[in-house]
Amino acid sequence: MNVSALQVRIGTNPDGIWGPKSRDALLAHFTNLNAPAVTPEDIASYAARLGCRIKQIEAVAKVESSGGGFDNSGKPKILFERHWFHRLTNGKWSPSPFSQSKGGGYGESSWLKLSAACARDPDAAFSSASWGKFQVMGGHWQKLGYPSPYAMAWTAVQSEADHYEMLIRYIEAFSLKDELQAISANPDDCRAFAKAYNGPAYERFDYHAKIARAMA
Repeated sequence: MNVSALQVRIGTNPDGIWGPKSRDALLAHFTNLNAPAVTPEDIASYAARLGCRIKQIEAVAKVESSGGGFDNSGKPKILFERHWFHRLTNGKWSPSPFSQSKGGGYGESSWLKLSAACARDPDAAFSSASWGKFQVMGGHWQKLGYPSPYAMAWTAVQSEADHYEMLIRYIEAFSLKDELQAISANPDDCRAFAKAYNGPAYERFDYHAKIARAMA
């Protein structure tokens, strides 16, 4: 996707020039103040799909989510990872607030960094943010079965259930069903999932114990 194609999607003049009007259109396009919440029926269907208990999904949601999936302005929560953009674009726009060889800059607005990155490479920009309630990286779009980085990002605007769908697809794509089905009120049973989902540093943040407590 080039800048003009993105401008068409967000409903602004497709002149290929990204300025304040395009930025504002992007922010408005990704705002949904009436996004429906996930329902118990939704969660039950996800549990059936993964062959796990409802409580196991609820425990993961309680621990692994960033709270609600939307911010106070109605946009899905995101975290722009400048080192992802640097890597995906071979450092073409580094150093800049949205492109650095190392992660960081988390005190700056992720949406403004996303907009600035969209001015250079929209596909890399949407791939470089983690999206929604479970902060799933846009860079996994293809593995998770979305047609494009933008398409994955756009689903996060629709509903909280779409955030759960990202999580479910992640568990399926990265073969974590067994690890999910094993979690219990025993922290040791939660280690495999916590390590796979959170990485080797999971113990430092006590993720396995937090999941176990959520199962108790």
